[in-house]
Amino acid sequence: MIEIVGLILLGLFAGLLASALGVGGGIIFVPVLVGVFGFAQLDAQGTSLAVIVPTAIIATIGHTRAGRVVWKVALLTGGTGIVGALIGSQVAYSIDEAMLQRIFTIVLLVLAARMGHRAWKLRPASGPSDGR
Repeated sequence: MIEIVGLILLGLFAGLLASALGVGGGIIFVPVLVGVFGFAQLDAQGTSLAVIVPTAIIATIGHTRAGRVVWKVALLTGGTGIVGALIGSQVAYSIDEAMLQRIFTIVLLVLAARMGHRAWKLRPASGPSDGR
């Protein structure tokens, strides 16, 4: 029962982040499924991809209604993403699971560092106030 509640909370949290921040749910789902629920890496990746389908559909509807989808870009990258997904799934099956987990970790760390660097550059310059 606790596992079911945990999975429900994971779904709510990942769906919220995916829709509000535009992050791929896999950034949340895969590490939590592996680290908290003890999933094997490939099982977590496959489960995450299956869970993302309804989440992405609902988030896309909301963003479309608000006029925030650039369909030309979405269709082009989505179409080529299908080809990449077919190739990527075959690559994932051919890699040792421990190595796949390390690669996933490195990718997350690189993405986090890059996003952190961009956010740091966007922060407002702070300096002494002249009291006005």
